[in-house]
Amino acid sequence: MIKIKCKNNGKSLSFDFGTMLTDVYDAFQLDFPHKPICALVNNRLEGLRFRVFGAKTVEFLGIDSEPGRKVYMRSLTFVLYKAVRDLFTGAKLTVEAPVSKGYFFKIAFPEGDGSPNALTLTIVQQLKQRMQEIISQNYVFHRVEASTDEVVKMFRDDGMENKAKLIEGMGQIYTHYYSLNDTADYYYGPLVPSTDYLWSFDLVKYYDGVLLRIPGNNGLFPEIVKQEKMLKAFELDHLLLNKSGASTVGQLNEYVRMGYAGDAIKVSEALQEKRISHIAERIAEEKRVKVILVAGPSSSGKTTFSKRLCVQLMACGLYPKLISLDDYFVDREKTPRDINGDYDYESIYSLNLDLFQQHIRQLLNNEEIELPVYNFALGKSMMSGKKLRLKDSTVLLLEGIHGLNPMLSENIPQDQIFRIYLSALTSIKLDDHNYIPTTDNRLIRRIVRDNQFRGTKAVDTIARWPSVRRGEEKWIFPYQENADVMFNSALIYELAVLRNYALPLLESVHENRPEYALASALAQFLHFFEPISDKELPPTSLLREFLGGSSFKY
Repeated sequence: MIKIKCKNNGKSLSFDFGTMLTDVYDAFQLDFPHKPICALVNNRLEGLRFRVFGAKTVEFLGIDSEPGRKVYMRSLTFVLYKAVRDLFTGAKLTVEAPVSKGYFFKIAFPEGDGSPNALTLTIVQQLKQRMQEIISQNYVFHRVEASTDEVVKMFRDDGMENKAKLIEGMGQIYTHYYSLNDTADYYYGPLVPSTDYLWSFDLVKYYDGVLLRIPGNNGLFPEIVKQEKMLKAFELDHLLLNKSGASTVGQLNEYVRMGYAGDAIKVSEALQEKRISHIAERIAEEKRVKVILVAGPSSSGKTTFSKRLCVQLMACGLYPKLISLDDYFVDREKTPRDINGDYDYESIYSLNLDLFQQHIRQLLNNEEIELPVYNFALGKSMMSGKKLRLKDSTVLLLEGIHGLNPMLSENIPQDQIFRIYLSALTSIKLDDHNYIPTTDNRLIRRIVRDNQFRGTKAVDTIARWPSVRRGEEKWIFPYQENADVMFNSALIYELAVLRNYALPLLESVHENRPEYALASALAQFLHFFEPISDKELPPTSLLREFLGGSSFKY
């Protein structure tokens, strides 16, 4: 017998050796609104078909948790994939982007053989109905262990070359895949035990694809938000990656093993510089622009982007003056508090809006101001002694997370503003069915940066992350479609470089910390990438903001 402690109710019970988590859940008689989705076993994420062979502490998670939502969406993706295969022989399903509170997929139909020419509302309705039929059958998601050679051959014979390359490159003797009735697929995280755990979903036509949606914490579906600009930013990158032949991690790893890592760096950096140049040229052409607002979530690379944009603006004959909104923070004791009582630096009310808007009005009226500077060590706003007056060719470049919030710019003439939204829109995918969350990319960046420049341990950065994410959802994401331009700061090669810095930090998080769940998941994920050295990164690379070695001063 083994003893298991349940964190959900604080009770402990004895179980037979090898008991499945589904039986453990039943024994503790927990009152979940719906079935649990997954569990943390000694703070490591596991599927509910996991068997326990020793004394453990277990916490069951529902769809109201971030890990639970990811497991739920992965499982639904498999159901969607099976529905596509069941209805349309030879059709290819590809996950494209997380937008509009769901995941956007495209379906490519084979030519001829009576296949549809394009996705229609009728086809989407057929797919949704087939998904409901699969779920009602209560099929089990089986996790199957087999030799890597067999698994690679199976996926390759099935036309899933991206999966085959990813698994083949891991160098393991044995690997796993999942089966759902007569369909096999690979997922890098656990799934629910069976389809009847998927109690609610929605599938709707969205532009030229489908949007797969899951219910929110309250069981209701959030309103669909049209994110056309965000979707176009993703699609542009996917198009370029597909042309380069490196749209998935398996393909990138193959290039790295062939010695082409340097080429991947050079092309990716050149593409970013070209896009920044185009933005600067557009601003220069619009003579009316006096204020450039650069916004984006944490670790999106706003500071380096803004400095590189300044260089390109100067090349266009403009004189940019870069101002960080962080210097307009209120004194620390005046900072709002979040739901946990901690300082909420993501709130727009953490800024001195009155002083900021006064300064912008004065500058646009050709008056001179003295710029503030924020002393983060003391938590005090001070005057810097630096004076500023706009010249004829001067443009203000204001960088900060609240740049697109209407409250920030409500007193600025709107025709004089150019808005840029920045984020690490991770375009490279593990394979056609496994998307890399942009939030994971940004968190890895932040873990490395906080350690490099602030001496912060990964466990502390991860502990702070939920508060950062809440602030983004409230203060940043609702305004991203207000942008005139969306800029993707993600680099195709970056996770292969960040891996070298992040893995030791993530692996230093102890098992007894709740942050271990996310740290271990991120570490496991980074092992999919062949490492790339940062030696060939140029000193102006946006990634240098997180690694060090930049030629820009911060």
